[in-house]
Amino acid sequence: MNKQISVVALAAAHTAAIVAIGYVLLGLVPMALFAFGFVGGLAIWLVARDEATFADIRLPYFLTLGFFVLHKIEERELDFFPALSQLTGVPVPQEGSPLAILLYVLAAAWLLVPFLMLRRYSFGHYLAWTFFVSMGVIELAHFIFPLFEDRPYGYFPGMASVVPLAPAAWWGLYRMLVPATTDRTKRAS
Repeated sequence: MNKQISVVALAAAHTAAIVAIGYVLLGLVPMALFAFGFVGGLAIWLVARDEATFADIRLPYFLTLGFFVLHKIEERELDFFPALSQLTGVPVPQEGSPLAILLYVLAAAWLLVPFLMLRRYSFGHYLAWTFFVSMGVIELAHFIFPLFEDRPYGYFPGMASVVPLAPAAWWGLYRMLVPATTDRTKRAS
Protein backbone atom coordinates (compact mmCIF):
# COMPACT_ATOMS: atom_id res chain seq x y z
CA MET A 1 0.00 0.00 0.00
CA ASN A 2 1.46 3.34 -1.03
CA LYS A 3 -0.67 5.43 1.35
CA GLN A 4 0.56 6.98 4.58
CA ILE A 5 -1.01 5.40 7.66
CA SER A 6 -2.20 8.79 8.93
CA VAL A 7 -4.05 9.47 5.65
CA VAL A 8 -5.60 5.99 5.69
CA ALA A 9 -6.73 6.58 9.29
CA LEU A 10 -8.27 9.94 8.33
CA ALA A 11 -10.08 8.39 5.36
CA ALA A 12 -11.32 5.48 7.50
CA ALA A 13 -12.54 7.89 10.20
CA HIS A 14 -14.30 10.06 7.59
CA THR A 15 -16.00 6.97 6.14
CA ALA A 16 -16.99 5.63 9.57
CA ALA A 17 -18.43 8.99 10.62
CA ILE A 18 -20.58 9.30 7.50
CA VAL A 19 -21.83 5.73 7.80
CA ALA A 20 -22.63 6.12 11.51
CA ILE A 21 -24.41 9.45 11.08
CA GLY A 22 -26.29 8.04 8.08
CA TYR A 23 -27.53 5.19 10.28
CA VAL A 24 -28.66 7.50 13.10
CA LEU A 25 -30.43 9.92 10.76
CA LEU A 26 -31.84 7.65 8.08
CA GLY A 27 -31.87 4.06 9.34
CA LEU A 28 -30.34 0.80 8.18
CA VAL A 29 -31.18 0.72 4.45
CA PRO A 30 -30.03 4.26 3.59
CA MET A 31 -26.97 3.72 5.80
CA ALA A 32 -26.13 0.61 3.79
CA LEU A 33 -26.26 2.74 0.64
CA PHE A 34 -23.98 5.36 2.22
CA ALA A 35 -21.69 2.57 3.34
CA PHE A 36 -21.45 1.09 -0.13
CA GLY A 37 -20.44 4.44 -1.65
CA PHE A 38 -17.98 5.42 1.04
CA VAL A 39 -16.61 2.00 2.00
CA GLY A 40 -16.47 1.05 -1.68
CA GLY A 41 -14.64 4.26 -2.53
CA LEU A 42 -12.29 3.73 0.40
CA ALA A 43 -11.55 0.14 -0.65
CA ILE A 44 -10.83 1.12 -4.26
CA TRP A 45 -8.62 4.00 -3.11
CA LEU A 46 -6.67 1.66 -0.82
CA VAL A 47 -5.76 -0.68 -3.67
CA ALA A 48 -5.53 1.85 -6.51
CA ARG A 49 -2.50 3.92 -7.23
CA ASP A 50 -2.88 7.69 -6.96
CA GLU A 51 -1.95 8.20 -10.62
CA ALA A 52 -4.84 10.33 -11.83
CA THR A 53 -4.35 14.06 -11.67
CA PHE A 54 -7.10 16.61 -11.29
CA ALA A 55 -6.56 17.48 -14.96
CA ASP A 56 -7.56 13.89 -15.77
CA ILE A 57 -10.88 14.15 -13.94
CA ARG A 58 -11.64 17.88 -14.18
CA LEU A 59 -14.46 17.67 -16.71
CA PRO A 60 -16.20 14.56 -15.29
CA TYR A 61 -15.78 15.96 -11.76
CA PHE A 62 -17.45 19.28 -12.55
CA LEU A 63 -20.16 17.63 -14.67
CA THR A 64 -20.89 15.16 -11.88
CA LEU A 65 -20.90 17.96 -9.31
CA GLY A 66 -23.31 20.03 -11.41
CA PHE A 67 -25.64 17.09 -11.95
CA PHE A 68 -25.41 16.30 -8.22
CA VAL A 69 -26.61 19.82 -7.38
CA LEU A 70 -29.54 19.36 -9.78
CA HIS A 71 -30.19 15.97 -8.19
CA LYS A 72 -30.30 17.46 -4.68
CA ILE A 73 -32.71 20.16 -5.93
CA GLU A 74 -34.96 17.51 -7.49
CA GLU A 75 -34.90 15.46 -4.28
CA ARG A 76 -35.71 18.49 -2.15
CA GLU A 77 -38.47 19.89 -4.36
CA LEU A 78 -40.13 16.52 -4.90
CA ASP A 79 -39.93 15.31 -1.28
CA PHE A 80 -37.37 12.51 -1.52
CA PHE A 81 -36.90 12.18 2.25
CA PRO A 82 -40.64 11.84 3.02
CA ALA A 83 -40.89 9.21 0.26
CA LEU A 84 -37.85 7.38 1.66
CA SER A 85 -39.34 7.63 5.14
CA GLN A 86 -42.50 5.90 3.91
CA LEU A 87 -40.36 3.01 2.62
CA THR A 88 -38.11 2.65 5.65
CA GLY A 89 -40.40 3.69 8.49
CA VAL A 90 -37.65 5.98 9.80
CA PRO A 91 -38.83 9.58 10.41
CA VAL A 92 -37.54 12.31 8.12
CA PRO A 93 -34.36 13.81 9.63
CA GLN A 94 -34.80 17.18 11.28
CA GLU A 95 -33.32 19.87 9.01
CA GLY A 96 -30.71 21.89 10.79
CA SER A 97 -30.09 19.33 13.51
CA PRO A 98 -26.45 19.07 14.59
CA LEU A 99 -26.10 15.58 13.08
CA ALA A 100 -27.69 16.63 9.77
CA ILE A 101 -25.34 19.62 9.56
CA LEU A 102 -22.35 17.40 10.38
CA LEU A 103 -23.38 14.94 7.66
CA TYR A 104 -23.55 17.75 5.10
CA VAL A 105 -20.18 19.11 6.24
CA LEU A 106 -18.56 15.69 5.91
CA ALA A 107 -20.11 15.16 2.47
CA ALA A 108 -19.09 18.69 1.43
CA ALA A 109 -15.50 17.46 1.69
CA TRP A 110 -16.05 16.41 -1.93
CA LEU A 111 -15.64 20.10 -2.78
CA LEU A 112 -12.01 19.77 -1.68
CA VAL A 113 -11.17 17.32 -4.47
CA PRO A 114 -9.75 19.96 -6.86
CA PHE A 115 -7.67 21.65 -4.15
CA LEU A 116 -6.29 18.39 -2.74
CA MET A 117 -5.64 16.64 -6.04
CA LEU A 118 -3.92 19.68 -7.53
CA ARG A 119 -1.52 19.47 -4.60
CA ARG A 120 -1.17 15.69 -5.06
CA TYR A 121 -2.60 14.86 -1.63
CA SER A 122 -3.71 11.25 -1.43
CA PHE A 123 -6.80 12.21 0.61
CA GLY A 124 -8.05 14.03 -2.49
CA HIS A 125 -7.98 10.75 -4.39
CA TYR A 126 -9.95 9.08 -1.59
CA LEU A 127 -12.59 11.82 -1.80
CA ALA A 128 -12.73 11.54 -5.60
CA TRP A 129 -13.25 7.77 -5.39
CA THR A 130 -16.04 8.09 -2.83
CA PHE A 131 -17.68 10.87 -4.85
CA PHE A 132 -17.69 8.96 -8.13
CA VAL A 133 -18.72 5.62 -6.55
CA SER A 134 -21.52 7.31 -4.60
CA MET A 135 -22.84 9.22 -7.61
CA GLY A 136 -22.30 6.49 -10.20
CA VAL A 137 -23.42 3.45 -8.25
CA ILE A 138 -25.40 4.34 -5.14
CA GLU A 139 -27.66 6.91 -6.77
CA LEU A 140 -28.95 4.12 -9.03
CA ALA A 141 -30.97 3.00 -5.97
CA HIS A 142 -33.56 5.58 -7.06
CA PHE A 143 -34.55 3.03 -9.73
CA ILE A 144 -34.90 0.27 -7.12
CA PHE A 145 -36.94 2.22 -4.54
CA PRO A 146 -40.17 2.08 -6.61
CA LEU A 147 -40.07 -1.72 -6.40
CA PHE A 148 -40.84 -1.44 -2.68
CA GLU A 149 -43.87 0.83 -3.04
CA ASP A 150 -47.45 -0.44 -2.94
CA ARG A 151 -48.21 0.74 -6.47
CA PRO A 152 -47.08 -0.01 -10.02
CA TYR A 153 -43.47 0.83 -10.81
CA GLY A 154 -43.12 4.55 -11.40
CA TYR A 155 -41.19 7.69 -10.65
CA PHE A 156 -39.43 8.02 -7.30
CA PRO A 157 -38.16 11.48 -6.22
CA GLY A 158 -34.66 12.05 -7.56
CA MET A 159 -34.91 9.46 -10.32
CA ALA A 160 -34.86 11.80 -13.32
CA SER A 161 -31.62 13.58 -12.42
CA VAL A 162 -29.80 10.27 -11.89
CA VAL A 163 -30.00 9.69 -15.67
CA PRO A 164 -27.22 12.23 -16.44
CA LEU A 165 -25.59 12.01 -12.97
CA ALA A 166 -24.58 8.35 -13.01
CA PRO A 167 -22.90 8.34 -16.47
CA ALA A 168 -20.94 11.49 -15.60
CA ALA A 169 -19.68 9.69 -12.48
CA TRP A 170 -18.85 6.56 -14.50
CA TRP A 171 -16.67 8.72 -16.70
CA GLY A 172 -14.96 10.02 -13.57
CA LEU A 173 -14.40 6.46 -12.34
CA TYR A 174 -12.91 5.54 -15.70
CA ARG A 175 -10.59 8.55 -15.62
CA MET A 176 -9.49 7.65 -12.08
CA LEU A 177 -8.65 4.14 -13.27
CA VAL A 178 -7.24 5.13 -16.67
CA PRO A 179 -5.87 8.66 -16.46
CA ALA A 180 -5.77 10.59 -19.73
CA THR A 181 -2.02 10.94 -19.34
CA THR A 182 -1.76 7.12 -19.25
CA ASP A 183 -3.93 6.89 -22.39
CA ARG A 184 -1.64 9.26 -24.27
CA THR A 185 1.46 7.39 -23.09
CA LYS A 186 0.03 4.03 -24.25
CA ARG A 187 -1.01 5.45 -27.63
CA ALA A 188 2.43 6.97 -28.17
CA SER A 189 4.22 3.64 -27.66
